[in-house]
Amino acid sequence: MRTKHTNEDTPRIPTPYSAVPPHFVTAFPEYLRAAGYYCTNNEKTDYQFDNQGDDPHDFQPPASIWDECNEDAHWRNRPDDDQPFFAVFNPTRTHESGMWEDALLSVGGEPETDPDRVTVPPYLPDSDGVRESIARQYDNITRSDEEIGCLLSQLEEDGLAENTAVFVWSDHGEGLPRAKRSLYESGVNVPLIVRWPGEVEGGEQSDRLVSLVDLGPTVLSIAGIDIPQWMHGRPFLGQAERESRNYVMAARDRIDESYDMVRSIRNHRYKYIRNYDQSNPPLVWVPFRARGDAMRDLLRLHAEGKLPERQARLLSGGRPGEELYDLHNDPHEIENLADDTDHLDVLAGLRTAMDEWRKRCGDEGMVDESRMVERMWPDGEQPTTATPTFVPNAPENPMTEATPDGDTFTAPATLTLHCDTQGASIVHTTDGGSESRWKLYNDVISLPTGETTVQAKAIRYGYRESSVRSATFTVTD
Repeated sequence: MRTKHTNEDTPRIPTPYSAVPPHFVTAFPEYLRAAGYYCTNNEKTDYQFDNQGDDPHDFQPPASIWDECNEDAHWRNRPDDDQPFFAVFNPTRTHESGMWEDALLSVGGEPETDPDRVTVPPYLPDSDGVRESIARQYDNITRSDEEIGCLLSQLEEDGLAENTAVFVWSDHGEGLPRAKRSLYESGVNVPLIVRWPGEVEGGEQSDRLVSLVDLGPTVLSIAGIDIPQWMHGRPFLGQAERESRNYVMAARDRIDESYDMVRSIRNHRYKYIRNYDQSNPPLVWVPFRARGDAMRDLLRLHAEGKLPERQARLLSGGRPGEELYDLHNDPHEIENLADDTDHLDVLAGLRTAMDEWRKRCGDEGMVDESRMVERMWPDGEQPTTATPTFVPNAPENPMTEATPDGDTFTAPATLTLHCDTQGASIVHTTDGGSESRWKLYNDVISLPTGETTVQAKAIRYGYRESSVRSATFTVTD
């Protein structure tokens, strides 16, 4: 659910707010930073817990996650060329709006790919708008490929190509109706390419089932960092590689303006979908999607009564409570086998596996969103993270009391940073000046002889970040 999405036509949706994950949940780049990695994101976030101020549309991710998070973020900015790095780049050309004639994130206009040569999936009408949208998507994939090629060339230039693992993936299916936002394979079966010289053989294909929640643990595994027990993902590479999954699960709840609740699970051959609200059509009202040419054609042809039944049911009528598809023989998921007596055992097995998964992960789809918000933001107010304080360890004060305003001590002296908010991360700097960067606090700070000014702030995901604590410490011999 997009916690920041607002629409004046749907005022009862309790947005905007920032989601508050459990106190023990930490973004995995924090584990990398704690291990000495330089972590950058260029630059999209959409974390749903990244608002730290009064403007609900001011997306500022917690300072504890990244060393840099902006359009200039790059591994080349790390202070030491020998420092290991984790760098994320988010090419947005293939965003669904890039398929529109008045594209937001791409060139728009007439596609370079010939629309007459593209293949239209059977769940969409074979119309000019659909063909042109698909053709523009091919154009945008080509441009994204060029951007990725530039990054690979930079790794070569920096002498890093042979000892850097590269992952290329998509966050969801393409931005066509019944693809993005759906739990059909067109919406959740995404590309994943891995380049890791010496560890992954080039040109190989794998039929291993992988979920995107596996990416974080896999990165930690490659870096040799212990994987937290709370993580649901399974590492598929590195020293902690685990056996392949038997199932991949997916969930859909509110989609921008429209509430829904759908869960899916698949194994190597079959996909099972459970629709909790059978009154909804597959394509619920999403104004943003309606700006696309493919969706406009679908709506127009539906109004004119020109769609075949399998396409018309995307927009009218309800949905079955259960859907079952044989992905080997029906990759587009057209023929629902849930009532087929020859597949009762398959259906029962996937039902059980889904129920076990929902129980194991604590699925809260049944909880009303307004109650979730009240639990995270009591009385509708965003909580504020407590300001951290300074606890010195020195001969005069062996961690017996905090000194938030600084003090003078005899060497040796170290500083512990403490925050009263459960689950908060702390960042600090001793650099001073406008160019200083926040460092993740994960160990005591050694105070050198002389004066040191320390600044620190804390952030619990979903809370406002704390105010900055600043104090000067003087250490004498």
